[in-house]
Parts: sequence; C-alpha cells; structure tokens
Amino acid sequence: MRSDGSWRNERIKAPGEELAALRAGLGHSAGTVPALWGFYTSPTDGQVTPELEAEHAALSLYGLHQQSQSQPMHKRGVSLGAALRGLRHNDRFSGEAVDRRVAAAVNTTSVPALVYRLRGLVTQLRAIKQPLDYDRLLQDIKGWHHPEARRRVRRSWGLSYHSWHAGRDGSHPHTASS
Repeated sequence: MRSDGSWRNERIKAPGEELAALRAGLGHSAGTVPALWGFYTSPTDGQVTPELEAEHAALSLYGLHQQSQSQPMHKRGVSLGAALRGLRHNDRFSGEAVDRRVAAAVNTTSVPALVYRLRGLVTQLRAIKQPLDYDRLLQDIKGWHHPEARRRVRRSWGLSYHSWHAGRDGSHPHTASS
C-alpha cells in the first residue's frame, strides 16, 4: 500500500466499487472470488501460496476498514499492535473487551481463524478511524503460516499492544511515586 491509502496495485483507490470488490473476499479463500482476481499481485503458478492467501486477507480487511472513511486507513509504520493499543485506550470500547478480542486473535493457529478474528477488530478500528500499515499486516499474515514466524508476529504485536510511554513529567508509569 502507498502512503496515500492506495494499494500496491494502482487500480485500488478508496471510493466505491473497488472497496466493495475487496470486501467480497471476506470469509472466502484466496482465488475463489473473481472480483479480487484483478487486484492480486502475488506471483503464483496456479496454486494458492501463503503470500496469495495473505494478500487476499489484507486486501479484504483493507476494503472493510476503508469503507465509508474519508481518510486513508492505511498508514505506513502503524503496526497492528499499535493500532489495537489505540483501540484499547479509546473510550468507545471497553478495554477488557478489546483485550479479550485481541487474545482470541493472537491465540489462533490458522490463517482463516486469524482473519476471522481480525475482521471484528478491523471493524472496531474503522469505528474510531484508527489506521494501520496494511503492507506490514500482509507480511504478518503471511508469516502466520509458520510456527516460528507466528511466534515472532505475536511477540511484535504484543510488545506494541502493551507498550507504555513516559508520562508528561518524564516518569515511567510503573515507577512513578504516588
């Protein structure tokens, strides 16, 4: 995806029919939705590869996220963990409920289960207008196919989701005196 919110494929822009075509992929396997065929850029020899599955998922989730948004929901450098941290600290949703949904997503072991869980989280991210980096999400989903890469992705998301920042006075939130 580019910084202006368009995907690697020049044909995808935020408005209209293209987003509907992307959303058509939700709940379907890569390669089974003709409306998405023209948007795929992953090389394939006629077989569904982990990269194609990840691209299909990222395209479909982006279509859901960008729906009815005037600002691009792709923002380079915003990991899923960081975006979900923004969701958790937003007053619109219960922090505990977000924690449960995040835990359900990161504890999946299959790509279809992960994408199913991400679908609900992306809908919540859309509600608070919180963008994320879809190029990075594509790579994370691609890695989900392999146990060691999945562990690295979980660690990355967890560290971003649970990170803290110094207070205004420079104190560390866990060591500040009362």
